[in-house]
Parts: sequence; C-alpha cells; structure tokens
Amino acid sequence: MIEAQEWIGEHVALDGTAAVVHVRPWSTVMRVPLVGGSVAWFKACAPVQRFEPVLTAALSRRWPKVMVEVIATDPDRGWLLMADAGTRIIEIDNPPEVWLRLLPHYAELQRGEAARSGEHLESGVPDLRPNVLPERYERFVGSDLPLNDHAQRRLRGFAPALSKLCDELAKAAIPSTVQHDDLHMGNVYVRDDRVLVLDWGDASIGHPFWSLVVTFRFLEERNGLAAGDPWFDRLRDAYLEPWGSGLRDVFDLALRVGIFAHAVAWLRQRDHLPPSERLAFDADYPVILNRALARVSA
Repeated sequence: MIEAQEWIGEHVALDGTAAVVHVRPWSTVMRVPLVGGSVAWFKACAPVQRFEPVLTAALSRRWPKVMVEVIATDPDRGWLLMADAGTRIIEIDNPPEVWLRLLPHYAELQRGEAARSGEHLESGVPDLRPNVLPERYERFVGSDLPLNDHAQRRLRGFAPALSKLCDELAKAAIPSTVQHDDLHMGNVYVRDDRVLVLDWGDASIGHPFWSLVVTFRFLEERNGLAAGDPWFDRLRDAYLEPWGSGLRDVFDLALRVGIFAHAVAWLRQRDHLPPSERLAFDADYPVILNRALARVSA
C-alpha cells in the first residue's frame, strides 16, 4: 500500500515502513513506527464500513475520556490514522473491574450523541433503530442463513413477537443513539488512567442498551461468569447510572431484543463478503444465531 504509506507520512514522522497487521474483508490494519519510539495505527475500511473514519473522528473530538486520538482521516478512501491506544484488555484477561470503569463513560458518550443521531445516519452509520428493526428482521429471516430449516422457521415465526417487543421498548423513551455493537475485550484498551473504545466499524444507530449484549456474552464465555453472577448486576447498574433510575426492566427487555438486532447486523457484513470469504464467516455466525434462537422462547 504505497499510496497509504505516502499519506501516512504526510501526517506523522515515520521511523521506517508501516507493517500490515491484518487483512480482513472489512478492513486492513497497519502498525506505523514513529520517530521517538512510539507507534500509530492506520486502518483502511472497506465500503461496508466506510463510515468508520468519520464516526471515530467525531467521537474522538467530543469524548476523549473513552476515545483514542485521531491523527488524520480520509473519508473518501475510508482511511483512519490513530495514536496508540495502549493495552487491549484481552491481554489482561478481560477483568470486569475495567468494564466497571468504562461503562459509565461509554453511557455518557451515548447520551451525548443521541442529539446527533441524524448526523450519524447521514454520514452512513447503519440504521437499526427499534422502529426500523422489525422491517430489517423480515429481510433477515428471509435470507439463506447458515441454520437448519427448523431453526430458520423458528426465527421467522418470532417476527410478530419481535415487533411487539420493539414497540414496548420504544415506549420507554430511551433515545436511539450510536451503539458500538462489538463492545468486547478485543476492542477495549487501557492507556494510563483511561479506558478506550476502538473499532467502530460494526456500529449502528439503535437502542443504546444493546451494546451490552456483546459485552455480557464475552464475560460469560471468556471469563466463565454464570448467568446470575453479581458482576452482571454491578456492571448493569454502573452503565445505567448516567441514564437515570428505574430502568432495570427496560434494560432486561433491551438485552432480549438486542440479541436479534445483533444477529441482523451481522447479515450486513455477510452480504458484502465474496463467496470465497463467506464460508469462514459462516463458521462463527451460527454462534450469534443460536444465541438469538435461545431467546425466541424466553
């Protein structure tokens, strides 16, 4: 990526050549060595998440407590150059204590961005608001999902119930806003006294509480927390504190609906994959689909 290397060099003092860290269908990431021994990170986003540089830069300007510094962007090419964010918490075993520090600040970001949801939609952030989800779900269940026929019929049969749940969720009057939708230990970093959220390429405008569907999933799977573990209540309450009191029932409803929103969101990525990449994607997608199926009869 000679062109990218030249662009990076216009914005930082390089100490060598940027090295490719990974190439995926939705993005390419490069490590950028800088004069003085520090590093920066370059990300080239595929069209499916071309909105990410604009979104990341906007959030970084307004919410430095939870966002890494953005050095430069090229929205037309989907390029994003960021300062180093520190240590991923997957490398320190995803401690719940770090989430306890992060979630109130993340909630404040969401509350503050609610008034800008229209701007984010105009810049290409996907629309997955509760009033839009039932229509998106109908398309989802009409797709050729990597599930057996019985499982697909169960998902299709849940469509009327999901529509009612979305109506109920809307009545709680929590505004739609940006939600990360991939908020797990691989995308959260610790640097000095800050906990930072990166990789907004899966974000959407939706119900804010849906963000914790992924967070809680990996605390369960990675950390082995059982469903009734006190940590889940502590993290829920820390996250809800900026939103106000009396929202635990709304939170529970949002998590039930949110797993279906998450499954629907994955279809967007899948639809943009070439056939050669879809097989690997479909090895993981059923994990999400089966978690949604578990909530059909909940």
